[in-house]
Amino acid sequence: MGKIHDVVIKKLVTYSDDRGYFREVLRDDDNLMTRFGQTSFTKTYPGVIKAFHWHKKQDDLWYVADGMARVVLYDQRADSPTHGETQVIYAGEDNPVLILIPVGVAHGYQVIGVKPVLLFYHTTQSYNPAEPDEERIPFDDPTIGFDWSIKNR
Repeated sequence: MGKIHDVVIKKLVTYSDDRGYFREVLRDDDNLMTRFGQTSFTKTYPGVIKAFHWHKKQDDLWYVADGMARVVLYDQRADSPTHGETQVIYAGEDNPVLILIPVGVAHGYQVIGVKPVLLFYHTTQSYNPAEPDEERIPFDDPTIGFDWSIKNR
């Protein structure tokens, strides 16, 4: 599983001292957002799979603030050089990253480990309940064919 075209992973810098830590997540000079729409936050319990969905109009930027998630991306964009490819990113307290998920890339995640995942997501458009920009795909979709089982190695 390689890298999907237009997906950006920003490694986050953490400044620690005897009081705790400070971490910058998203800056305007990162040039990752075409525009700001909304920031949301969700808590997901261990073992839960939230997958898949995709957007026609908005990019997502995900930051797992606590816990660990296996983030799965699937490129369904017909004009993309990585069309049909899957990318897996382990994100969270053990790997603090910001993930830019472009329009048309299906995405979801699974909480791994024993802690809930605390996920912030920034979008380039605000949520509109009258016309939600969210298309659903079952987590076990045969076209994507992702194996969500945890492998013992």
